[in-house]
Amino acid sequence: MQNRYIYITIMAMLGIYTNASGQEKIQYAPRLVVNITIDQLRTDYLEAFSPLYCQDGFKKLLNEGLVYENAYYPFTGMDRASAITSVITGVSPYYHGINGSRWLNKESLRPASCTEDPKQQSLPSPAQIQVSTLGDELKAATRGLAKIFAIAPQQDAAILSGGHAADGAIWMDTQTGQWGSSTYYFSALPQWLLVHNNLRSPSSNIKKTFWEPVIELAGTFNYYQHAGGQQPFKHAFKGERKFIEYQASGLINEDVTETALKCITSNSMGFDRVTDLLCITYYAGTFDHKPVSECQLELQDTYVRIDREIAKLIKNLQSKLGAEHILFVLTSTGYSDDDDSDYEKYRIPSGTFYMERTANLLNMYFGAIWGQGRYVETSFSNQIYFNHKQLESKRISLTDAGQRAQEFISQLEGVRNVYTALQLLSSSNPQIEKVRNSFHPEHNGDIMIEVSPGWRILNESTQESHLSRASYTQFPIIFFGAGVSADKIKTAVTTDRIAPTIAKAIRIRAPNACSTEPLF
Repeated sequence: MQNRYIYITIMAMLGIYTNASGQEKIQYAPRLVVNITIDQLRTDYLEAFSPLYCQDGFKKLLNEGLVYENAYYPFTGMDRASAITSVITGVSPYYHGINGSRWLNKESLRPASCTEDPKQQSLPSPAQIQVSTLGDELKAATRGLAKIFAIAPQQDAAILSGGHAADGAIWMDTQTGQWGSSTYYFSALPQWLLVHNNLRSPSSNIKKTFWEPVIELAGTFNYYQHAGGQQPFKHAFKGERKFIEYQASGLINEDVTETALKCITSNSMGFDRVTDLLCITYYAGTFDHKPVSECQLELQDTYVRIDREIAKLIKNLQSKLGAEHILFVLTSTGYSDDDDSDYEKYRIPSGTFYMERTANLLNMYFGAIWGQGRYVETSFSNQIYFNHKQLESKRISLTDAGQRAQEFISQLEGVRNVYTALQLLSSSNPQIEKVRNSFHPEHNGDIMIEVSPGWRILNESTQESHLSRASYTQFPIIFFGAGVSADKIKTAVTTDRIAPTIAKAIRIRAPNACSTEPLF
């Protein structure tokens, strides 16, 4: 009896169970995790275009997967870089450090890229991620045996999803139209990628490439509210911006899939008991980042093309590796590019908030209190940076300067909220938790300004602007394959729970800053 108890205990520890027929079966971890992030995917579009989909793409995932219908990011102001990093680390920018695709370098007062290596600026790398990622933990758990790759249209998406320990991060170079990488991963591009570039890179066929509806209905059916009919489109890619336009078109997604499949085959991913990780980013934004009103049919076609690519990816990998050996995870970056809404024309409350003008006014206000001087260093995005040396020379505390700035700016038209860096660092107020989660002391300014919805923040010198919106963008988190049971969950969940859920499924530790619990 005692020996039987020991046997059952050992079998349970090994993940062995007895089914109804009395046969014993071992439950292994998935051999391959395919982590798909679709940039700017929205549930309303996903559902609206469903009559145009095939049966094996989005419909398969939604009908046969575990679908969390109402996902959201636990911080404000997300973009592609901050969202992807949060998915792969399981934490917000407050911890992982990537609070946007760019921020202001406080020493040089110049914009810095999120993939810029502080020690070697010409070398794109994940050095700015300040915690471990899912891929990093997988590498450590397998003593380096796991294969980890990331494929994306853009450099930041590839590098940030791959993490520090990836074997390779690969993206489309908008200068050459070929798939490239960084010497952080390869001293020279691997042979399989060189061959792939010769055969399938955008540059090899760009002169003969046209973007038109992949199916006739996608070029005639129009889900949107619109005035008058929109003609079916046909775009060629020419001139100096041809690869930039191609990168922000629906065609790029087929290239991503083909590169991902070539990467899997060439590196024998998923063919042994050591779990491998492939991170893929698709693009579901508007053509060349134009307003939706200017490219409605193009956006519909983009969703149809992504649907086909997902179907191709699932069919190909399941036929090679077996459905039970692959875990697919899909979510969105949770934001969408600004639409060029003309609120003033329709008498909707709106306006423009000028950042440099505000910084100058604040400096004049400080000068009236403390004497002439340069108290404000500069502004960037929605932030104002103090001249700390000037404040120190005048023996003015950051707390005093921040509170006075807060009081002054809050009286300006269009301002909804003003936050100080010290307030965000020390506050436990749940009302501003999402703002705090988007803040990082090394990359943010001393003052963060939030304008009212409908108002636009404009940086006069760069002409960069951002339209403030507080509306909720619905998107899902989907788990499919590897024995995951189909279900639909309406309870709202945060995206920082994706990483610990995958970690549990492949039996490794969650990333080292992640404290959220798995979804299942």
